[in-house]
Amino acid sequence: MTAEWSDIQLSENERLDDLLCSGRHIIQNTQEFCFSIDAVLLAHYPKLKKSWRVFDLGTGTGVMPLLIADQVKEIHAIELNPVMAELARKNVELNKLEHKITIRQGDYRRIRELYPPESFDCVIVNPPYRPVQHGQLNNLSGVAAARHEITATLSDVVKAARYLLRFHGRLCMVHLPERLGEIIVAMHENQMEIKRLQLVQPKPGKASNLMLLEGVVGAAPGGMKAEVPLVVHEADGSYTDAIKKIYNM
Repeated sequence: MTAEWSDIQLSENERLDDLLCSGRHIIQNTQEFCFSIDAVLLAHYPKLKKSWRVFDLGTGTGVMPLLIADQVKEIHAIELNPVMAELARKNVELNKLEHKITIRQGDYRRIRELYPPESFDCVIVNPPYRPVQHGQLNNLSGVAAARHEITATLSDVVKAARYLLRFHGRLCMVHLPERLGEIIVAMHENQMEIKRLQLVQPKPGKASNLMLLEGVVGAAPGGMKAEVPLVVHEADGSYTDAIKKIYNM
């Protein structure tokens, strides 16, 4: 860690993590939701273009914008949790990316009041995975909201993305394979069709526990490309070469 980063003053419950990307770091609050491999995998999934305007729905502390900033024209991100939104702004400033990334505290269920329609090329989202009736809620409210559909449902996510995306714009999402059927229906109801899908396996021979997908606005049904599954760990628990490449290891 350089002296510039080692001199940063952290508040109580905060930690500084190296993103292994262009020398960037991120401050996270351990009492709130801290990003995991899901967000890193999603950040590397879209086939981004330098001219694109990208939107991150529910950015948390801003990890995905920090990871993709060099690949696109600009990124806008929204976060409901005021503690995390403020940390996301701070992370943008610390990494000197204010010219590229704009963070806004707000509710994407009210996206129509906040942004003009069809003004982005790509939306990325690592949404809450589980309906509130499934799973046990974490006793930390920020963690619970990030993992369960307490403040926003799958339908809310897809509707917000469709509002923001131009014709032929891309929605890229990480989610649970068990909810694929619901996602297909929600996208179809909002003029989107899935065109790419990649399952993520924790180890060789293990059932997939995540999936990465890309939907396209205005696309015809059918023609989805099922990509080679991404395996995270070797049998001995070490990262696979594919994951090492993503983490620049």
